[in-house]
Amino acid sequence: MAADARTVLVTGVSRDLGRRFARRIAAQPGVRRVIGVDVVPPRGDIGDVSFVRADIRNPVIAKVIAREDVDTVVHMSVIATPGSTGGRGPMKELNVIGTMQLLAACQKAPSVQRLVVKSTTTVYGASSRDPAMFTEEMEPRRPPRSGYAKDVAEIEGYVRGMARRRPDVRVTMLRCANVIGPHVQSPITSYFRLPVVPVVLGHDARLQFLHESDLMAVLHHAVDTDVPGTFNVAGDGLLTLSQAVRRLQRPMVPMPGFAVGGLGSVLRSARAADFSPEQLAFLTYGRGVDTTRMRAELGFSPSYSTAEAFADFGAGLAPTGGRGARVVGGLADLLPDPAPVPAPVPAPVSAMPGGDLDG
Repeated sequence: MAADARTVLVTGVSRDLGRRFARRIAAQPGVRRVIGVDVVPPRGDIGDVSFVRADIRNPVIAKVIAREDVDTVVHMSVIATPGSTGGRGPMKELNVIGTMQLLAACQKAPSVQRLVVKSTTTVYGASSRDPAMFTEEMEPRRPPRSGYAKDVAEIEGYVRGMARRRPDVRVTMLRCANVIGPHVQSPITSYFRLPVVPVVLGHDARLQFLHESDLMAVLHHAVDTDVPGTFNVAGDGLLTLSQAVRRLQRPMVPMPGFAVGGLGSVLRSARAADFSPEQLAFLTYGRGVDTTRMRAELGFSPSYSTAEAFADFGAGLAPTGGRGARVVGGLADLLPDPAPVPAPVPAPVSAMPGGDLDG
């Protein structure tokens, strides 16, 4: 850490990953104070973190930043599923309106020097027209029209607008692959925890994962090193969906895409899993991202590969398949991981869509 003590504000601390990161950064030398912000108090020990109950959709967040003389903001309050917020309307308000208010507060606060935003590779979408690997300059082949992916595209546009207005603020945007690990509760981990895993007939999606401990590490690294820019963040290598399910020793049920979507609605109603359109597309086509810039410019290397992150997640899950499924799963572990696909050389493209921050 730099010699001057920092005051860090972390949004989204009512959720596990936000709470854990706030605790981690508060324990680092060179950090004077960490303020955790959310609409509800976090569950569990937050250590030396000072919790402030505040809604980032409200301009009051500007008062918090000014009063506490915050110099570093880590934005982790982007919600992937409407069920956790009471519906799609509140989810969009929290994601988009909340981010706009937070960025407006950062833009007006002279004390703010650093902004780290946890984004997601979901911004690239997933379709049959995708390149082998997405680089940071590429746009989604099918721009999102609704849902989480559209929220993220808008959020990234507002972040770029804020960076243009405050060139003195070092803005780092981390496009993280699906975060996985034994403690992660998310749509993708709920899917893999199903005793019988539905898959889309005729497809075998390519998957990349980021281990939960590597998420903590890259957020800390982004705060510590002050490297601006947009970076794909994922573990090395790829897994196919069929390999992943076999390694969990769970039976797969191939179904047409519309049937998987219909089953997803039932599972969502039963709160067993949350199948958004983005997740269904991801489980159909998968997605690969190039992480060259993460290593060369950001200077970060994950400790877990995609396969290792998934293995750590699956270690605590009991097999649900029969003897045949367990034998196949054991053999699958002996097979080499898929060879990485070289990244294409991207043609010049325009920036991803997204408006500027008003005012």
